[in-house]
Amino acid sequence: MKNNPLLCDTESGICELPSAPVENIEATVEPGIKPVKIIYFTDPICSTCWGIEPQLRKLKLEYGQLVDVEYRMGGLLPDWSYNSGGISKPSDVAPHWDEVSHYYKMPIVGDVWLEDPLHSSYPPSVAFKAAQIQDEDKAIAFLRRIREMVFLEKKNITRWEYLSEAAAYAGLDVALFEQDYETRAVTLFQEDLQLAAQWAVRGFPTLLVFNQAGQHEKVYGFKPYEVFETAITKMHPGAPKAWYSKNGQDLFGKYPTLTTQEFAVLAGQHFDSAENQLRTLAKDGLLQTYATPNGTLWKAPVS
Repeated sequence: MKNNPLLCDTESGICELPSAPVENIEATVEPGIKPVKIIYFTDPICSTCWGIEPQLRKLKLEYGQLVDVEYRMGGLLPDWSYNSGGISKPSDVAPHWDEVSHYYKMPIVGDVWLEDPLHSSYPPSVAFKAAQIQDEDKAIAFLRRIREMVFLEKKNITRWEYLSEAAAYAGLDVALFEQDYETRAVTLFQEDLQLAAQWAVRGFPTLLVFNQAGQHEKVYGFKPYEVFETAITKMHPGAPKAWYSKNGQDLFGKYPTLTTQEFAVLAGQHFDSAENQLRTLAKDGLLQTYATPNGTLWKAPVS
């Protein structure tokens, strides 16, 4: 009996793989240019990874000058050959995603699993690797866009029409993206899976936080921001935080789409006051909204 990895445990904050590899003690990591390097094992359809976006975005604003984040794909759902753990077919995921949404205060709509279910998370993972070949920042924008598509817009992101649309949105060369998607990116994705096995990554999100000497801390699953911060300061004692503007429009200048929870975390506000401020900005025509039954995505207007 194998648990389905899409059944993410909200208490532990982990989407766990059915077969846990054993860590290869010889695994080493090339130090980054910056003092701290984070290898982030994730998956486009991991609901807990969507749940830590507020923490991750804040971490990049406060520690981006010291920390490189390297994104690796973990391969959450190879296919539907899982038959237990409360999820045996796509429609079982829908109510689970709704539950996760309320727990993390991040809008997730489970209806894609009823209307146009994904057969695997591998195609969007390979697509991310194709995006990465071109440009790291654009790849992260691409990953963000396909997550919004699957979690909020009920779009099956294994379909090429959505992957190419997200690639164009992120400013990628779509023809080159398609070529890499069918060739080089497949190999790169396999390398990510091997690296995950080497480091005994059992589930997502997993962040391995390295210093220049190769020592590391592991942050596993959904954790409060302070846990991520502690891992960085352990690897780089006395790490200074960068100042960043908590002004609403400045935050949307950095991140063109934010959920209410992301805005609350980045602006240092309670959820309700953050929501009130965002509503006012939207009413004044300074933000666009994408509303779902489980929360709103706020967007900077496209100039």
